[in-house]
Amino acid sequence: MENVESFIESGILEIYVLGMASAEEINQVEEMASLYKEVNKKIQEISATLKVYAEIHSSMPNATIKPMILASVDYMERLRNGEQPTFPPILTNNSTVKDYGEWLNRSDIQLPDNFNQIYVKLIGYTPEVTTGIVWIKSETPYEVHTDEHEKFLILEGTCDINIDGKVQSLVPGDYLSIPLHAGHTVKVTSSIPCKVILQRVAA
Repeated sequence: MENVESFIESGILEIYVLGMASAEEINQVEEMASLYKEVNKKIQEISATLKVYAEIHSSMPNATIKPMILASVDYMERLRNGEQPTFPPILTNNSTVKDYGEWLNRSDIQLPDNFNQIYVKLIGYTPEVTTGIVWIKSETPYEVHTDEHEKFLILEGTCDINIDGKVQSLVPGDYLSIPLHAGHTVKVTSSIPCKVILQRVAA
């Protein structure tokens, strides 16, 4: 049973459902699914979660959608090319920039010179938690999340986050969690883009 749990937690099922698994991984997953109902059940759960996520976000045509879609495609390509899935720590009040050094020091996770308003590089994905490094040039559009907690850790630059009319000014090292159902926007207040760890956690 311990081996089955380790298999489920390895990230291979997410890769399988996303259609990014190799032929060998597909055979491995399908064999485990035929032997263990827990594996089959988890595959169904992941599929259902991804379907709901896609349906929810397809109805929100704002400036954050395209960068997130491009980041998702980029992340899938990286996994397909051999990058191993990683699972960044959950953001909390005690989180520090050092906690994410493994990803921040990577040469392939950098801001391009020609980015528009928002640029995203995903560094971790499960059906429950999406984690990315995000650069914001000037502002983000108004958003409300009803099914996921959005969390920020400021890395570089400064910004004001307006939550239902209450503004919080953030500097590097600051953490903020957006309450469910709270309308919010981000406005950059520094001369450089605001760089953040952004995490969305299923409610």
